[in-house]
Amino acid sequence: MRTLLVTGPGGSGKTAVASATALQAARDGSRTLLISADAVDELPGVAVARLTPADDFRDDLLALQERAATGLDLLGASRLDGDELTPLPGAEELALLRALRDSAQGGYDVVVVDLPATPRAVRVLALPEQLRRYLRRMLPAERQAARALRPVLGRLAGVPMPAEWLYETAARWDTELAAAQAVIDAPTTSVRLVAEPTAAAAENLRTTVAGLALHGLTVESVLANRVLPDGSTDPWLADAAVRQRKVIAEWEHPTYEIAHLGRDPRAGDLDVPAPAEPVRPAPWPVDDRLADDGVLVWRIPLPGAVREELSLVRRGDELVVGAGPFRRIVPLPSAPRRCTVAGAGLVEGELCVRFAPDPDLWPQAR
Repeated sequence: MRTLLVTGPGGSGKTAVASATALQAARDGSRTLLISADAVDELPGVAVARLTPADDFRDDLLALQERAATGLDLLGASRLDGDELTPLPGAEELALLRALRDSAQGGYDVVVVDLPATPRAVRVLALPEQLRRYLRRMLPAERQAARALRPVLGRLAGVPMPAEWLYETAARWDTELAAAQAVIDAPTTSVRLVAEPTAAAAENLRTTVAGLALHGLTVESVLANRVLPDGSTDPWLADAAVRQRKVIAEWEHPTYEIAHLGRDPRAGDLDVPAPAEPVRPAPWPVDDRLADDGVLVWRIPLPGAVREELSLVRRGDELVVGAGPFRRIVPLPSAPRRCTVAGAGLVEGELCVRFAPDPDLWPQAR
């Protein structure tokens, strides 16, 4: 399954481009699914999954209320009615992750996802990994062995132990999040960015590319939307077109132009490229420079990052890496875990983190 995630700054026309991309894939003979939270036109040959965060939130909360009915009754709590429930912040993100999970079971050749605007889109794509990490911290796998001894431990300790349904719910959430993360991390998944060629949009794209790279995602292409024609006799339009060309020339990724139509376009009006084969980056490698420099170097590709916006913190066996407004907590490879951080630097779009062996942990030569 080929998955294309479409995003861009707010108002860039990403929903229209996502719809046009899905329509193009269907015309090329692919079984195509379009996932979107916005209303989209009916597209020939394209199945559309419209996100319904309000309905999903209501169903999930009512189900949770039913599972906890005994405890709520003991507390004298009043039951919530479905008609009074409105979605809380985050409901749309969870609905999107659920749609990604389900898309893998639909038998589609191409799935086009109309993501929220950047930078929110990057945070949504990072959510499965983050939430699974939270679950592992709150209910570690090694402690779940105590589930069978829960009644005995409760009597010995004299305090209530976590109910069985809590473990079951956490396991179900982890499974669902893992399925969504598998789609995001798949080698056949990439991102298509949409933006008007302005200086503000260019800065937004730069930070977005760095945030995507931080989570191992690649940009398939950049679509410059609403591009003005050259050669206008109107001085204002001619100057605006020149400024757009200057911005486009500075974009480093493969860029396609979509002409300004002077109106809000429909999917069939836009000429967009067919989804290209994704090229996923190689895993972050560790270079062994012990013999020459006495260090190991972990190379983290971060195109678009700038030195002033980077942050780096060692936390036990994890590294907290920040790039602009984005952050990711990653486990250290086995060898650097026995080292101390000796420094870091940004070199040609790569964050190079140097690790010096810790004498107390590093194997001693004989």
